[in-house]
Amino acid sequence: MKKILPWLFLITFSILTGLALFVAIEESTESVSYPVEFLLPKKKTVTLVLVGDIMLDRGVEAMIKNKGEEDYKFPFLKIADYLNKADIVFGNLESPISDKGVRVGSIYSFRAEPKTIEGLTFAGFDVLSVANNHAFDYGREALEDTLLRLKKAGIDCVGTGSPVIKEINGSTSSPLKVAFLAYTNLGSPAWGISWADQNNIEEIKTEIKDIKSKADILIVSLHAGEEYQKTPAQFQVEFFKIAREAGADVVFGHHPHVVQPDFYSLGNFIFDQGFSKETMKGLLLEVVIRNKKIQEVKQKEVKINGEFQPTLSP
Repeated sequence: MKKILPWLFLITFSILTGLALFVAIEESTESVSYPVEFLLPKKKTVTLVLVGDIMLDRGVEAMIKNKGEEDYKFPFLKIADYLNKADIVFGNLESPISDKGVRVGSIYSFRAEPKTIEGLTFAGFDVLSVANNHAFDYGREALEDTLLRLKKAGIDCVGTGSPVIKEINGSTSSPLKVAFLAYTNLGSPAWGISWADQNNIEEIKTEIKDIKSKADILIVSLHAGEEYQKTPAQFQVEFFKIAREAGADVVFGHHPHVVQPDFYSLGNFIFDQGFSKETMKGLLLEVVIRNKKIQEVKQKEVKINGEFQPTLSP
């Protein structure tokens, strides 16, 4: 009997303690109220990064092989950490990436080695425009090969006649849809490349309106203007105005290789034009989206170092 009593005491104590704890929790729950915002899931902030001209041939390729010891991530080493924090990274690819085709352009014709795609994926690029004056530097075969290689690497290309629409938070019932369009106004109209001039501007307006109706955010890029000029050409100004009026949320440009105001040109991002300070710097745009609306567009200065690596200015 003496051995049983301690056990009865422990069982009784445990029951009473548990009951008291249950009552305390119940009373506490009833007396505390939380704001609705606390109970709802946090809304995600989405960030897009937009950059200018990317050229991975010529001096950049030589730097990869010499200073980078053939590490094709080399051009992006100083900025990849920043880019990978974004949800989508978009830039202008200023050369085919291929080992096919023959040179059909001028001495300023570019073709980057297929391994340079390793650097683009390492840096987190999701979308690239090929609507520019270098798309056909090595003919249609090289361009088609470029599109295929980038697709296999998980990078979408725009500027070939069809838009790209990316979904973010795709597991939710209402994902954010971000659309991309790209055009060029340089050279002459060519097979498969999205062309823009005064003759088809009404068609472009219709296309922008149509794509905007299918997406929450629409980004439009234009490869146009005069090289090394710090002010935009007339067509750049007209195109930007029309694109914005048609529904584009952000319009930005490239090709002049120097920065122009109001995003008409973001300048170079990766290039080997070390002959001036202006061509060794550029801008990137950080587009902050919340609740399917653009909250802010931040400009960040990019400086290209002597090894043709973009770095963020402090």
